Amino acid sequence: MTPISLTNTKSSIDWIAFFAALTLSGFGLLTMNSFNGADPFFVRQLIWIAAGVAVFFIASKIDWRFLRNSGVAAGIYGVLIVPLLFLIALGTAVKGARSWLSIGTLGIEPVEFVKLALIVALAKYFSRRHIEIRNIQHILVSGAYAGLVFVLVALQPDFGGAIIIFLLWLGMVLVSGISWRHLLTVVVVGATAFTLLWFVGFHDYQKQRILTFLNPTAHIQGAGYNAYQSTVAVGSGQLFGKGIGYGTQSKLRFLPEYQTDFIFAAFSEEWGFVGILIVFSLFGIIFWRIFAAASRGASNFETLFAFGVLFYFFAHFLLHVGINMGVLPVTGTTIPFMSYGGSHILAEFLSLGILSGMNAYSRASHPEAMNREFEGGYSSI
Repeated sequence: MTPISLTNTKSSIDWIAFFAALTLSGFGLLTMNSFNGADPFFVRQLIWIAAGVAVFFIASKIDWRFLRNSGVAAGIYGVLIVPLLFLIALGTAVKGARSWLSIGTLGIEPVEFVKLALIVALAKYFSRRHIEIRNIQHILVSGAYAGLVFVLVALQPDFGGAIIIFLLWLGMVLVSGISWRHLLTVVVVGATAFTLLWFVGFHDYQKQRILTFLNPTAHIQGAGYNAYQSTVAVGSGQLFGKGIGYGTQSKLRFLPEYQTDFIFAAFSEEWGFVGILIVFSLFGIIFWRIFAAASRGASNFETLFAFGVLFYFFAHFLLHVGINMGVLPVTGTTIPFMSYGGSHILAEFLSLGILSGMNAYSRASHPEAMNREFEGGYSSI
């Protein structure tokens, strides 16, 4: 096993991605602050962001090549799966979902770190099998890794988290070289799984959310209330918004969960269309920097890991914005860096930090890395 070590090269920190993420975090802080005395959400989030920044800089100094080791990748995946098993029986229920483990006054959402573990596991699996990836066996095996996480998250029940897991896996499968014939197979399997979940897995309120998506105005006072208030908030911002702290939908609590699941709508109300363009631009910068990291990965593993992080961020962004604008069913999904919460903030800054650490041994500096990766034959992951 390759030991963890600090990089000895000059700074490899991606300052562009870091400051884009930090700016988004600042926008989130301004949106959740009520400006009426002490605000627990603002203060707590400020602490979590500070912790996330510290994690980012620590991660950027680590030599992450030890993740290429099959035992390390499998170990991280296995260890982080365990908390998901405990959640079903021992997790703290919040809004009907057992997604949190309580440690004293601290609440931890394990699935955020499991997503990163899944990225590591899939990156390792596909990097060792890229030559024969068109064999559908490897699509099914990788699907089993993701499927276990998907089922455990769906049983909490956390439908939004389960969708993120599926999109993350699908994205990594696509960049690994799947054929269109196998893509069709994936679609059929996904449709079958959805049908089974509809009849034996989804709760009544989850079914109602999907039906409300088809006709949200039919249940404005019921299941469609959140979606309706969210679209009102986004639309009422118009061009320049109502001003920081003057969002009536959020500050008067017409818009529920405006610090987390609907923070984009709350932000849009206060900043308007101009603010939306700024946020989209900042996310575009982050996506561009992650793609650049993927293009210069020292080996297939680093490239696939970067793509996994890209899909991780993009899936959260796409679902959150779509839900807030009323074009996707309400599933309860955070937006990276902006939404309130410590677990996802730490995981997001950690992922960017890992990518910065990987920059220290880019492909240009270590062209021999790929050859070393394939030594020793195949392994179980």
